[in-house]
Amino acid sequence: MKTYSAELALPPLHDGPPVTPLGIVVVNYGSHALLAANLARLNLSAVPAKVVVVDNFKSAADTAAITELAAARGWTLHALARNVGFGAAVNLGVAKAAQLGCDSYLMINPDVAITEEVLAQLLAATLAQPMALITPTIVRPDGSVWFRGSRLSLDEAGVRPVTGPPTARRRAWLTGACLAVSRSMWAKLGGYDDDYFLYWEDVDLSIRCVDLGGSLIVRDDLVVVHDVGGTQQASTSRAKSPLYYYYNCRNRLLFASKHLSSIDQLKWLLRTPTDVARVVLRGGRRQLLRPGSSAWPGIRGALAGLFALAGSWPRGNHSGRRTEDLVAR
Repeated sequence: MKTYSAELALPPLHDGPPVTPLGIVVVNYGSHALLAANLARLNLSAVPAKVVVVDNFKSAADTAAITELAAARGWTLHALARNVGFGAAVNLGVAKAAQLGCDSYLMINPDVAITEEVLAQLLAATLAQPMALITPTIVRPDGSVWFRGSRLSLDEAGVRPVTGPPTARRRAWLTGACLAVSRSMWAKLGGYDDDYFLYWEDVDLSIRCVDLGGSLIVRDDLVVVHDVGGTQQASTSRAKSPLYYYYNCRNRLLFASKHLSSIDQLKWLLRTPTDVARVVLRGGRRQLLRPGSSAWPGIRGALAGLFALAGSWPRGNHSGRRTEDLVAR
């Protein structure tokens, strides 16, 4: 188990009086088949757990399918008329789980396979360490490690692999693919910052957690399986979706506008061309031969991030749009 603010010993399971159920929050965007394969097979009564599915509308057919699945499994469905983004949808789902009486939450992707035992362990962990964000070790279907912690390098201007303990200039962060948190910590954080829409909201959440005195914990003894990219349309190509390129390139600079000093913002800005190329090439070089290649969404995203960065000068001018605004509308 890795703990990034202190070394902690967590009990394996809660042995005391009955606890409130774990609120499992999952965002659906055309992923009803993945939910049927991964989440619907679980017996959640022994955890205990309640499931809240937030449907970010993609098509009438998908909404009908997830509505039928949720009804059959006894899940709570919060169907939206449009896609409000990942962070905003999670925030709405957690609010619904709180209304159902849940004091601990697990945000999990539809393409993550988890067991009842790991769910129970994560529930116990949030009760033992309410000021922490907690993730299991996440592996690919072939058993190779997909996530066991990561770093945000202020000097290298982006996300980098773990090469040692975190420092002030190389900060830890946890993925939102499978992330557990207590009600009290979530309230302190105010949830995800939904300005990001998609990608980097978990980096932002992690940084704010530590800044508030919280911990980031990776449980090496708990393992889940992530079918990486399963929520994107299946393809034999390595190419990612245009949204992947756009928001990864945009949100890197959006993060800088919210958290970094003016000097570090300038460093990140100067490294933007290199970072755009790095993100785009995750989809391979062949995609660049096609008309309307993925380079353009990445470039547009970087330009949008540049405007966000410019809007934050002088530092402190930026104010984020919160999920409560969506509820009010």
